[in-house]
Amino acid sequence: MPEAERLKPPINKEMEDPLFTFGVIADIQYADIDDGYNYTKTRMRYYRNSLSLLKGAMNEWASEPHTPQFILQLGDIIDGFNVKYKTSESSLKKVLAEIEKLNTPVHHIWGNHEFYNFTRKQLMESRLNSSRCQETSTKFTEDDGDLLDSTYAYHFSPCPNFRLLLIDSYDFSVIGRDPSTDKHLKSSKLLKQKNPNEDKNSPKDLAETRFVQFNGGISTAQLNWINEVLEASDKNLEKVMVAGHLPIHPGSTDFVCLTWNYEKVLALLQAHPSVVAYFAGHDHDGGYFLDECGIHHLTFNGVIETPPESQAFGTMYIYRDKMVLKGRGLIPDRTLSYRKA
Repeated sequence: MPEAERLKPPINKEMEDPLFTFGVIADIQYADIDDGYNYTKTRMRYYRNSLSLLKGAMNEWASEPHTPQFILQLGDIIDGFNVKYKTSESSLKKVLAEIEKLNTPVHHIWGNHEFYNFTRKQLMESRLNSSRCQETSTKFTEDDGDLLDSTYAYHFSPCPNFRLLLIDSYDFSVIGRDPSTDKHLKSSKLLKQKNPNEDKNSPKDLAETRFVQFNGGISTAQLNWINEVLEASDKNLEKVMVAGHLPIHPGSTDFVCLTWNYEKVLALLQAHPSVVAYFAGHDHDGGYFLDECGIHHLTFNGVIETPPESQAFGTMYIYRDKMVLKGRGLIPDRTLSYRKA
C-alpha cells in the first residue's frame, strides 16, 4: 500500500451523510466605495472586496459534495454608506445577483444596515423578506397588519425533527421604526433614559453599553410568539436553531453588540429544551460560547472587515446527535453536541 494511502484518516460514514447542510454568512455590508475604517477607527472595512468574498463563498458552496439546502444570511447585507451615494437599490441588486447564482433558498435576517438603507415597509415588500418566498414557513403576525409596525420573524422545518426560527432583533428600536409608531416612541424614551450621550451611537461612560442606537430589542408580543413556537417544538421533540442579527449572550460577543433585553430572550430560550443553538452577526470579530444550559451561541465574523486574502463564512452539517461547522478563513471549525433534554 502506498504511504500516502496508508496515512489517510479512516472514512467516517456519518460525516459523509448529514441530514442536511446549510451555509452561514454575516455582515457583507457591500458598497462600491474605497476601503475605510469602522465607527471607532480601529478596523479596516473592505467595502468593494466584500462582494468578491461573497462570490468566493458562493463558488465554494456550489462545489461542496452536499449542496447547502439553504443559505442563512445573518444581516447587514449592504452598508449604510449606500444611502449617501443613493446606491442602495443598485448595491442590493448586485449582492442578490451573486447569492442567487447558487440557485438555493436564502433566508435573510435584517440588521441595522438594512434599516439605514430601507424603511420597514420597503423591506417587507422586497426580496429581503424571505418569509414570502418560503411556502412552508410560519410567520409572526400582528393584529393590525400595518407594515409600518410589523415584525419580521418566521420559522420553518428544513428536515423532520429540526426547525430554524428567525427573529426580529430590531422589533423594539428607534431605527427601522416610523417615528409615528408606538414602538418607536417607547424605544426612543428607553434609549434616552439609558444613554445620555448626545451621540446615541456612542457607548461612552455607559453602565450598560448595549443601549446604543445601532442595537434594538425584542417586543413582548414577539417574545410571547417565540414561546408558543418553542412550546410546540418541545412537545414534538424537535431541535431548534434560533437566528437573529444581535447576539444574546455576553460570552459570545462584545457587550456593546448585545440585544437590549438579551436577559429576557436568553432566559426564554434556555427554558425550552428544544433550543440547541443561537446564531448572530453584528459583532464583526465573531465569538462563541456554550452556556450553562447547553445552548451554543455562535456569532459569525463580518465579511466587511475580513482582509481580501482571507474569508468569513461557514457550512453547518446537521446530524442526529450534533452539528458540525466547517468554517472558512476567520471562522474556525467546531463540533457542537446537542444539549441534553
